Amino acid sequence: MKKTVAYISFSTLMFSLMEIALKLAGGAFDPIQLNLIRFAVGGIVLLPIALSALKKQKRQLNWKDLGLFTITGFVCVIISMTLYQLAIVYSPAATVAVLFSCNPVFALIFSYLILHERLGRANLISVVVSVIGLLIIVNPAHLTNVVGLTLAVTSALTFGLYSIISRYGSQKRDLNGIVMTCFTFLTGTVELLAIVLVTHIPLISQSMKQVGYLKPFANIPIIQNISWQYAPLLFFIGVCVTGGGFAFYFLAMETSDVSTASLVFFIKPALAPILAAFILSEQINLPTIVGIVIILLGSVITFIGNRSKSIRSEMGQPVYPEKQTDLEASKILDKVKDLNSNIEDED
Repeated sequence: MKKTVAYISFSTLMFSLMEIALKLAGGAFDPIQLNLIRFAVGGIVLLPIALSALKKQKRQLNWKDLGLFTITGFVCVIISMTLYQLAIVYSPAATVAVLFSCNPVFALIFSYLILHERLGRANLISVVVSVIGLLIIVNPAHLTNVVGLTLAVTSALTFGLYSIISRYGSQKRDLNGIVMTCFTFLTGTVELLAIVLVTHIPLISQSMKQVGYLKPFANIPIIQNISWQYAPLLFFIGVCVTGGGFAFYFLAMETSDVSTASLVFFIKPALAPILAAFILSEQINLPTIVGIVIILLGSVITFIGNRSKSIRSEMGQPVYPEKQTDLEASKILDKVKDLNSNIEDED
């Protein structure tokens, strides 16, 4: 139990400091470059643990696994995390942290739409409550930072999509979470590096410079400003936050269960803004505080619902008791119909 608490505490702290660290590094590094560096380092940090997990499982990766990592790497690293990194540039770190923490809500929606998984009562209530909190923070009637908020919400949405693809793929390919995450990071890094190198081709670079919104993405740097001066910050972002945060999250999952480990993402919406206020001196307005409280309420509802399902599953009881009741009622009705039919036949 002590180990689980330690793992969750460290992972929560690292994930809550993520936006703050990236905000601090934003002045020295290009957003795409920083994305490339942190996932390369994070993947390398996770690699020994992932290889050890594969060895215990007596499992070797194949081309089909690589195909899966190519998809998850593209959705996670290139789309979601690039949008996330850009959102940090245009929005306060606390706002991005809270909005991104809503990604489990989007994951629930995608699980219903793509995997046709049933939304339990608790999850459905959580989705509604979290969306209300999200709308209070974004405040569509008085938008002042359209670009930043759009990037943050889209990043959370696509990360929710990545979560579902990753879960579905890991179940089909029999790969655990840390293996999926590690090779998603590494494959996504290779894909992102290929895109960055394309921006250095003279013809493409010149063409991008002619378009206003593409100009910042021409000649994206790769190793610029990587020096001893920024080594501690890069170490913290790559090793501690990205690699260590995910590593300890999965260790918490191994020593407890998924619902307990998910406390990491439920605490972050409250902790990240407090840390941002202390470290970056960011001001948190009243609507944001109200939105955070409502989103935390949604997170608590999700946690309680997941915990209840986990306990019922371990005890061999139905995960959705209301669904089981409906099935039992349906069976009784069928028996009554059969009995009436038999009586009519006898008559």
